[in-house]
This record gives sequence, C-alpha cells and structure tokens, in this order.
Amino acid sequence: MTEPQRPDPDALMRTLALGKGAGSGSGKPNPRGRLKVFLGAAPGVGKTCEMLDDGAARRNAGIDVVIGLAETHGRIDTIARTAGFEIVPRKMIEHHGRLLDELDIDAVIARAPALVLIDELAHTNATGSRHDKRYQDIEEILDAGIDVYSTLNIQHIESLNDVVASFTRVRVRETLPDRVLEQAELEIVDLPPDELIERLREGKVYVPEEASRALAHFFSKSNLSALRELALRRAAQAIDAQMLDHVRAHALAGKWAAGERLVVAISEHPGATGLVRSAKRMADALGAPWTALHVETTRDLGLSDADRGQLGTTIELVQHLGGETATIPAENIVTGLLAFLDETRATQLILGKATRSRWHEWRHGSVVDNMVRRASGVAIHVLTLGETAERKRPRTSVIGQQTGPGRWGTPIGHVISLGLVALVTLLGVSIAGIGSVTNIALLYLLPVLVAATRFGLRTGIITGLASSLAYNFFFIPPLLTFSIADPQNLITVMVLLGIAVLVSQMASRVRDHALLARNSAAQNGAIAGFARQLTGISSETELAQVLCAEVARLLDVRAMLLLPGAGDLEVRAANPPEDRLETLDRAAARWAYDNNRRAGRGSDTLTACEWLFNPVGVGGRVLGVLGIARDDTGRPLRVGQLPLLSSLLDQVGLAFERIALEGEMAGVAKLREQDRLRTALLSSVSHDLRTPLTAIIGNLDAIRPANDEQADQLGTARAEAERLRGFVANLLDMARIEAGVLSRGSEPVDLADAITGAVHDLRTRLTANPIRMDVSPDLPFVLVDAQLFQQCLVNLISNAATHGDPGTPITIAARREPGYMTLMVMDQGPGLPLGEEDRIFETFARIEGSDRKGGTGLGLAIVRGFCTAMGLTVSAANRTDTKGACFTIRFDEAHLSHIDEAAS
Repeated sequence: MTEPQRPDPDALMRTLALGKGAGSGSGKPNPRGRLKVFLGAAPGVGKTCEMLDDGAARRNAGIDVVIGLAETHGRIDTIARTAGFEIVPRKMIEHHGRLLDELDIDAVIARAPALVLIDELAHTNATGSRHDKRYQDIEEILDAGIDVYSTLNIQHIESLNDVVASFTRVRVRETLPDRVLEQAELEIVDLPPDELIERLREGKVYVPEEASRALAHFFSKSNLSALRELALRRAAQAIDAQMLDHVRAHALAGKWAAGERLVVAISEHPGATGLVRSAKRMADALGAPWTALHVETTRDLGLSDADRGQLGTTIELVQHLGGETATIPAENIVTGLLAFLDETRATQLILGKATRSRWHEWRHGSVVDNMVRRASGVAIHVLTLGETAERKRPRTSVIGQQTGPGRWGTPIGHVISLGLVALVTLLGVSIAGIGSVTNIALLYLLPVLVAATRFGLRTGIITGLASSLAYNFFFIPPLLTFSIADPQNLITVMVLLGIAVLVSQMASRVRDHALLARNSAAQNGAIAGFARQLTGISSETELAQVLCAEVARLLDVRAMLLLPGAGDLEVRAANPPEDRLETLDRAAARWAYDNNRRAGRGSDTLTACEWLFNPVGVGGRVLGVLGIARDDTGRPLRVGQLPLLSSLLDQVGLAFERIALEGEMAGVAKLREQDRLRTALLSSVSHDLRTPLTAIIGNLDAIRPANDEQADQLGTARAEAERLRGFVANLLDMARIEAGVLSRGSEPVDLADAITGAVHDLRTRLTANPIRMDVSPDLPFVLVDAQLFQQCLVNLISNAATHGDPGTPITIAARREPGYMTLMVMDQGPGLPLGEEDRIFETFARIEGSDRKGGTGLGLAIVRGFCTAMGLTVSAANRTDTKGACFTIRFDEAHLSHIDEAAS
C-alpha cells in the first residue's frame, strides 16, 4: 500500500503568506500584508491606471485605501484617477544639491491603512534613504501588516535582464530579485503592440520628442511583441508555482499539468552533461522550469573520487545554465524518481540509457524500462549516453577505502572474516566431540552476517563460500576431505551456501541503508547544532569565528570570512587564524561579493585561485563572502557537501540580519525613551510658563507710562514678553506634533487672504523687511486646515524676517504647475549650507555658519509637522536668482479646490 499524501508544511506557509492580508476585508488580523503586482510588458500599457482603478474599487467597497506614491508623469488621465484618495506625503531627500521626493515608509506605517498604492516596484531610492530599493521599502510595509499594490515592467526582473538586453540592446539597471514576484499575486496589464505604439505617437506616454526616439529604438513592434510574450510566460510560471503550493499544502492528488514541468535525471556518468544541455533546450522551447535530480542510493557509497568529481561537474553545469538541482536519498533510483515526480507534479522526464550488457540488466534491471512501466501522466524522453565505463573505474568500499582492481573487499576484511570462520569451526568441533552435529551448519551463518554487515556484500559472499567448504571438510563424511558421500549432505551444503549468499545480500543492504541514514542524520544534526549555537551569539565577530570553525570542522577545509570594511573586504575570522590571501584571491573575493556568485577554484570564475569564495547574504543582499580551501590544493567543495554549505550560509545570513536588527531595535528603544522624555519636558515647561506670562503681559498692558522714557521701557518689555509667549506657543505646538494629537480639518483657503493675515500678525516684526507678494488672483483655493496653515505662514515669514539682511525684501510667490501648485517664501540672507537643507527642519536644529543659526530651532520643525499633518510637503533650498534661502510648500491636486475654475 502506498502512503497517503500529506500536506507540505513549507507549501502551506507560502500559501498563508499569499493569503488575504489586513486589507482583504476578511476581518482577521494577519502579521504580514499581501502584495499584488500589476505586471506589464513596457511603459505606457496602463499599469498605474489599473492599480488606481482597482484601489478605487476597494475604497468604494469600504476598505481604507491611501496612495503612498503614484507616478503620474503629468498624464491627465492618471492624475484624474488620484482624485478622492488620501495621499501620504512623500519624504524629501537632498541629493547633489537637488531635492528628491521618495516614499515615506514611517508615514505609511504610522497611518496604518488597510491598503496602500505604491508605484514602480523596481525603483532605486535616492542616496540617503533607508533602503536601496523600493521593493525593500514595500517589504517593511508588508511586515507591518499593510497590503500593498504596486506596478512593474517585465524588463526589471533580474533573471530576464540579460534576455531583454539581448534583443532591445538596452540594459535595464533597476532590477529586483525574482523572489519578490514569487511572494506576490500577479495581474497582467496587457496592451497589443499596435495600440501601445499609437499611444506613443499621440503623446500619451512620453512628450513628442522622447516618443520619437522611443519608437525608433526600444518601442519597435518586434521588441514589444517579445516583451509581451516574456510577461505572459513569467506570469504563467508564477501562477503555476502558486497553484502547486496550494496543491501541496492541501495534499491534492494529480499532476495539475496546467504548465509543463521538466525533470532530468543525472548521475556520475560523463554523458549526463549532454542530458543537462538537452533539458535546457527543451525547457526553453516549452517555456518551462526544469530541475536536475540526483537520486542518492547505497550505490553512491561506492563511488570513486573521479565519479564524484564528474557528478559535481554536471551539477555546476546545471547551475550555470539556470536550472535547479535536487538530491534525494532513496532505496533505489526508480523509487526516488517516482517520489520526486509526484512531489513536483512534473510532466516531462529526461532519462539517459547507457549501453550495458544483458547480464548487467538481468542482475540490476533497467531504470528506463521500470519507469516506463510505473510512471503515469509523465512524458518520458530517453537519450543514449554511450557505453558505460563503470567496470574500468576503481571503486571505493563502503568504509571509504579503495578496494583495488578486484573490487572484492579489503585484505583486513578477508582476514577477520576467515578468522571468524576458523573460530566457528573450532567451536563446532568442540560441540561435535560432545555429541550431535545436526545444527552445527547454522553456526556458520554468524561469520557471514558479521562479514556482510561490517565489510560489505562481496566479503560476505566469500565468507559464505569459506563457511560451506569448512562445514564440508570438518563435519560431512568422509571427514577431512571435500568429498560428499551422501547426496543429502550435498543438499545441506548447497542450502548453506545459498542461505549465506542471501543473508550477505540482506545484511549488506541493511548496512548501506544504515550508512545513508547515519550520514543524513549527521548532516541534519550538524545543521541543528549550528542553529543552536547561532541563537546565543550577539556580535558579528563571534558569529564569524563560529562560522569558520564549524565549516572547517564539518567540511574538513580551511575557512575564512570576509566582511566589508574601510573601502574593501576585510578578513573578520579564519580557521586556522594564520591564513592570508594573495592578490588574486582578494580579486576573486571581491568579484563574488559584487556579483553575488561563487568565484575561485571549483567555480567558473578566476579558477586559478586557491580559495573558493561563496557569498553570504539574506534577502538578495550580500553581507560578506566565505572562502574555503583544502590543504592538498584540491577541489575545495565536494558534491555531497554543497547542500550542507548552503544551509550553513543561509543560517549565518539570517543570524547577521538578526544581530543588525537587534542593534537597530536597541537604538530605536533608546530614541523612543529620549523622545518621550523630551515631549514630557516640552509639555511641562510650556504649560508652566504660560500662566505667569499671561499675567506679566496683562500687567504690562495695564501700566500707564508717566513719560516717554517709561513708554519706551514698557514697549520693550511688552515686545520681549510677546516674543517669549511665541516661544512658549511653539513649545506647545511641538509637544502636540510629537504626541500625535493634532486635530485638523480641511476647508478651501484663499492664499492671498492667508498671506495677508500672516503678514498682519507679524506687522510689528516686519518693519525692517518689506513684503513683496507675487500671487495671482486666479489661483485655486487650497484645501487645508486654516489655523495650522496660518501658523505655517507665520513661522516661515518670521524666519525670513529674522535671518534676512536688514532692509532687504521678503518675497512671497505662488506658482501653478501641471499637477501641483507651490508657495515660496524667500529672503535675501546668507543662505543655507549645502547638504543641510533637510536638517534645518529637525527639532532644535540650529545650523552654524548660515542664516539659520539663531532662534530656538522649533519654528521650521513646527512648519514641517503641520504640513505633514495636512498632507503637504515643505522643502528648503538656496535661491538661484540671488543670495538667500527659499522655503517651498507644495500642494498636489488632491489639495487644490477647483470650484472657482469650474465656475469660470
């Protein structure tokens, strides 16, 4: 009876990761959000519009949906689709003197919507961002339990980058790992090439000049057709993989052959490389994933070093050609193949058939014939391997020693086995002297069992033959001869010999399976023990030392770990510690680090090196490289050691990530405590100062001066008291911002009226700086909180008055641009130091050597806090027309009221 199929726990976990997240409307919490990617063949097919339309449908269904980042590129139809959405303000980052806006991860997580729309999944973030890539930003948002919709073009997938470049002649620099798509739900946004070309000609994708260049190069019909086919195929593969995870997670039977899945069986035969190349060609023709499978049986215990080297060469070829590799233990090859085909739901199988004698096939059977008879629902392709050289190779015994040309066991094994036969014979003679000799023949099974179990099948057979001869010589009449007088005794000897051979085979098979199980258990135990060690490590140096020590012990190699240092890779740990690298070795280590691929001896890059360098990383990021080498300068990594090394490196990558996260969390906890204490201090001080200040100002207003001198003194005192009250108000506002208790509304506000009101509030401070307004009366109203916006203007104008040169004007200008509007407050002071344009908005920031070095450092921080609360962005830069600073508030379309425009 066959064992019933059981749910695959790994597939179940992946299925749960793709299940409904927080924004699914299921009402059930999920520790990780769900990612949906709108995949297109090229720019302009409508991915962003489709994402916005889908998000609008979810919003209309009552789900909390916001826009984290939508790239409209000034397209009218795309801008129109953003109407009605709440837009999370972007984060401004200074880069080479320019302000760039990027996704604000913290603002999205703090807002905590059910679903956030984030455009351009493969985008590279500006220098200074928390992550290098936008997909890493999205992964952090997903970890916070928020669903994400995003967009992607097919040419940005890492595995397809070379393929796209081969026919478009354009190398795309912004790529993302394939694993991101494997964890996402895909929706294809498709547009026939002719329609996309027509959109380009109409200027709906690029401006006319750029559209003409694009049509002449990247957007040719042949390129678009090829890209479209790649997108459809890649989506089909991803959907097929997700379907298989669901099938395995629920233990459903059947092949589920919605797509082709190809498996090629490989062995140590030299012709296996031809099988691999054929599998690659067939997989490309079918557009199917393919796997090279090696079934590990008891036969592998006797492979020579040359055989293992050939198997390693075949596996490296598979990896070089982009296929997956798998090694599974099994009782025999046929059983292992059938189990793997059922596990992977493969539909195509490639087998190699070597030319062997009929005697060999009669003894061992034919794998091809057995698979044809037993496999169902699988297309089997048989290729000729040529004549096997198995008999010409020296083999290794089961205890790891070469047995020599005869392959009939080791001399010490024969000596011990024959000695056991002699002992049993002496025992039998002693028993025969007492009386009955009927069951003495059974005693000779003992040395046969010991020989077969300890030294293998062939030694057991020889021991069985020696036992039969000894029994005949000493116990069957006529004694002390090999003659047999009674035919019944001849039957006894033949039965004894047959039983000895059968027992040898059974004992040898049990021994070989026990050795395989022991090796597998030892490897699993090593991995588990290494994982236990990693849990107690809290420093990178200790982790590096443990890794090198364990790799050296388990793989019998020299090991060295290199991590990024001051400008280059530095040796962090080595075993033995005196190992040093030559110039070529360092070049190989650098190449492995930069390209996230193995380099050095045993790879296909810089093979003249003594060391083999393996990248150590997590989530597609390379953290360092591990170098291994052997004292005999031989191949550093043997075939059976590759899975163990990969497991160790994966665990170390996760351990490095854990140590880094622990350090970050400790820093975050410290910052949170500092922020809590600072907020409490701000709130306490501001409240304690407000009451006496009110009394002081009231008493100053009640005093009537007796002369002009007293009037001047009272005026100065009143002005300073008002200034101090402004500082206290700023403290209170900052405490409200950091406590997150701002209450805000939204109403149409006329910019001219708001500016006039702010200037009126500051009339006593603007005597030395005239105001110049450049605000057109036909500008649309802005949708903001009137009180918060008024305070922003007051602080910006006050800042300009404080730091602008005396007698110079303060310019307030508003500009309407496609898709947004800006309001600028400009002074004519010394300006801002380069690189400090963003830091001046930090709390208590007072920048020396600039026009921002005075004041409390709260006014601009309050401006940013209020703007963020209203969904606006504020930035600072130096003026280009003259000296001085320029502060800009930006209003997107969602914050512009078009009531007046529609009426006109």
